[in-house]
Amino acid sequence: MSLELTLSGATVLTPDGWTDAPISLAQGVVVADPAGRKVDLSGYLVLPGIVDPHGDGFERHMAPRRGALREAEHGVVAAASELAANGITTAVLAQFFSWEGGMRGPDFAEHVFESVAAVRDSVAVDLRLQLRLETHLLDDFARAEAAVDRFGIRYVVFNDHLPHQRLAEGRKPPRLTGQALKSGRNPEAHLALMQNLHARSAEVPAALDQLTARLAAKGIVLGSHDDSTVADRAEWASRGASVSEFPETREAAEAARADGAHIVLGAPNVVRGASHAGNIAAADLIAEGLCDALASDYHYPSPLRAAFRLEELGLCDLASAWALLSSGPARLLGLTDRGDLLPGQRADLIVVDPETRRVEATLAAGCMAHMTGAVAERFLRA
Repeated sequence: MSLELTLSGATVLTPDGWTDAPISLAQGVVVADPAGRKVDLSGYLVLPGIVDPHGDGFERHMAPRRGALREAEHGVVAAASELAANGITTAVLAQFFSWEGGMRGPDFAEHVFESVAAVRDSVAVDLRLQLRLETHLLDDFARAEAAVDRFGIRYVVFNDHLPHQRLAEGRKPPRLTGQALKSGRNPEAHLALMQNLHARSAEVPAALDQLTARLAAKGIVLGSHDDSTVADRAEWASRGASVSEFPETREAAEAARADGAHIVLGAPNVVRGASHAGNIAAADLIAEGLCDALASDYHYPSPLRAAFRLEELGLCDLASAWALLSSGPARLLGLTDRGDLLPGQRADLIVVDPETRRVEATLAAGCMAHMTGAVAERFLRA
């Protein structure tokens, strides 16, 4: 249920900077005039809700152990609670649609999509879907496009996880046995599948040109993933990919900036101080202005922590860092109704204790999605 409240006493982040003026919400949006009951939030920060443009941390809730559970609807609810506890009010769930099989295969992807569709209206956090399509999954392009249409998916990103060099050299890829087990195939069958997909590489560019043209005509946001070279980015820009997720090099990020793409980096990279895969550090790119949005990637607590970390490092102030979590991601997703605390915008906001830096309350479209700690007494007080 959407609440009518006037939050007073807090330090509030607005597009014009910090203010101690009250902020009011009614009917799911921020309003200019006082509304409802007054809640004293003195000593707290009020920040726009986090818009997470790419996260797969929900996977542990969908299938905690391979083959152990098929309770994905309950997993979606649990994931929504975790998102809210970390201040994320809009979450893009990034789901593979890949030859890799298992939790990355088309069957599991459709299971996740169905589960999200079944429960999304019953949770406060705005759950959205991203389909991560493997570029060489040629025979399933039609199935992927049908899933986009059926489930109202508005964001498609393209990956290529084939170990092309190894396959071209006739060598077995590393970790073949482990990957095969995750896919539900024996290693020989898994290797044969990769070899067959690699052998069809010449068919891929034309098929991608046709698919991306159809998706763009439907208004789908397109993105590239793990761009490594200027040529990589140029190829995807030519297909209308307006987002570059996790560029691996400075050159690729600079190319994305030059072609006008939105650049998404991983918040865990900022928190760790380096890429877990050995690529360029996100903080270095942020320092050079080569970032528009930070994503949770695989760890939902990281966006909040990354914003404060950027301030600690002296790379930007908290307000600028927060734009990478709220207004920046909202823009790249085409969500004009959120990202800032302005009258008429969705009442997506979080209440943070500046000492502990913990989220003590999360409201999504004016609905209470998470509340804990001392702030609960403030909201519940008559």
